[in-house]
Amino acid sequence: MASSPGSNASLSSQKTILSESSQAKKLQYSDEETFYMNCRAAYLAVFKSSLENIKSKEQLCLVLQQAGRNPSQKTINKYWTLQTTTLNFDDFCSILKKEKPATKTELLKAFLKVDTNNDGYILHTELYKILTTRGEKMTVEEVDAITKLTDVNSNGKLDYNKFCKLYMTTNEQCRKTALEKLEDDSRLRRQQFGSQVETSAERATSISKPSSRTTRKTDHKSTPKRGDSRTSSRPSSAPSCKASISSTISMGTSSNTNSELIEPNTVKDWQCAQSKGCFFLEEDGEIINHKYRLYLPQRSTVYITIKPFNLSQLEGKTSPWLSVDTALYVLKENETQENVQLVSFTEVQNKEMFRWKGELGSGIYWLIPFTTGCRLKKIKNQIIGEAKLVYRNEDGELALTKAFRATLSDIFEMIDLDGNGLLNLEEYNFFELRTSGEKCDEEAWAVCKENFDTKKNELTRQGFMDLNLMEANDREGDPSDLWVTLLSLGYNKALEMTEACPFVIDIYAEKCKPRIKAIYLEDGGTQLNGAICKSVVNKGDAKVLDSGETIIVYTYKSDTRITSVIENKSDNKVVIHVSNEQSKNCVNNRGLNVFAVEVAPKSMMVCQHVMPLNEQEEWIYNCVHSLLT
Repeated sequence: MASSPGSNASLSSQKTILSESSQAKKLQYSDEETFYMNCRAAYLAVFKSSLENIKSKEQLCLVLQQAGRNPSQKTINKYWTLQTTTLNFDDFCSILKKEKPATKTELLKAFLKVDTNNDGYILHTELYKILTTRGEKMTVEEVDAITKLTDVNSNGKLDYNKFCKLYMTTNEQCRKTALEKLEDDSRLRRQQFGSQVETSAERATSISKPSSRTTRKTDHKSTPKRGDSRTSSRPSSAPSCKASISSTISMGTSSNTNSELIEPNTVKDWQCAQSKGCFFLEEDGEIINHKYRLYLPQRSTVYITIKPFNLSQLEGKTSPWLSVDTALYVLKENETQENVQLVSFTEVQNKEMFRWKGELGSGIYWLIPFTTGCRLKKIKNQIIGEAKLVYRNEDGELALTKAFRATLSDIFEMIDLDGNGLLNLEEYNFFELRTSGEKCDEEAWAVCKENFDTKKNELTRQGFMDLNLMEANDREGDPSDLWVTLLSLGYNKALEMTEACPFVIDIYAEKCKPRIKAIYLEDGGTQLNGAICKSVVNKGDAKVLDSGETIIVYTYKSDTRITSVIENKSDNKVVIHVSNEQSKNCVNNRGLNVFAVEVAPKSMMVCQHVMPLNEQEEWIYNCVHSLLT
């Protein structure tokens, strides 16, 4: 920190530091803003509005091409399944974050596998044979279109270096054309970007848009509860707006929180089911996790807890995931999987554990773990020297280092969901889906059991270690594939888990044996968003933002977090400017103090989650929501 301004030199130094800090913040947000600008440009090259939905595979393919992608049919089918009827702009952004554009290096690498002569050319006859018989087969007409490109073909051969260059140029031109169209149409740009267009150059502002799938039928005559508060003031940083409301909440330290829920005295005599799981950070910052199905054979009082799972730690060093907030939403399944309703969620805290106690009827329930994302975020510029994973022993054979073996042991504990000290096929497949994106079938599993140590037809800890050693041997000691596994599980190059949070769920039932099973590894999706919105509306304070009482901001406060939800009952989309500039000792899941959100007609969305930056100090939530003109 700079010293107190006791001299002109000191003051100048402070200004320089503040200026550099401001510039750093601008750079920090520029990549994300550029990404969303490109997303919107591509979307609006196909549709009239970002609120218009994608209604077919053909439209999905077209809009992806406008974004500089060249999706295969397999990729299209991955996002447009038999159950898909529409995709919205948010879905499109998520797809683009996952489907990175092909690089020239990747394309050349693929061609080099076919170019056995290594002369830079592929015969047209060979090209026809490969493209029409292997992988995702192309039609003869499609291959003809490639061989008729005079810029890259001559004498019955394809110059694939030129083809790759043409491919990259075409993709980039599609992206630029879409962006130029958006830039040229100032009316369209203002309409689609809300406050981002008019933002001061001195303040980074982001705008985001909710999924139109998270909708709720609302009673237009309903009135907000507890706190119909309006103010005409607005923050100086906000663009021109119709109305503003301000919410201020002073919070104590975590040591002052009161746990209202007392563990039942007889809980040790109740029947218990347990499962582990993990929150994983994707490259785009999205959080995915295990999702569970709970079965209760009869009505019973139940006691549910969720907390970070304490893996082995280095002495004197706190594991970063232990500070990650956790919660569990309980939803009752009705006739269909989509038809679920919120029962409750774990809001009472005891240290890092969150708990709920109540009575549940017999039947099937969905358990959806949740973390706000305030303390589980991508770490930029992860340093540190790369840990050694393998070495050659005195006999010249590859062996796992002590540090890597300890890490693999922790990973085994994390993916052993039922905690029986063994990995069954389902547990191993959650690991495979996370690290390779593919499942291990029964045949491959049988081979695995033949070659590695098993017990009761399940893989032992030693078998898991040997499997990883075999992978290192297959690569002749090259640890790159091992690092792919480690990085996908949230580890950095120093073998520290920084971008994941393992957790454990315990279900106690007084009158029956509960059964819990992990079903999916995915983001919370519509079910979770709907559950969060409903919980905030049911338990939060409401403030009306407009004179027509169609825009309502709900604010829910627990001992550890504050969540705001915006409901738009009107027939038009609205853009809400949000400022947290006056908050103290706070961190939110968006990572920005000032941003804007776009709320679709007849819908509601989670605006933000806020938590204390330092739990040992008091924190003040001061948020101004402004309706933009």
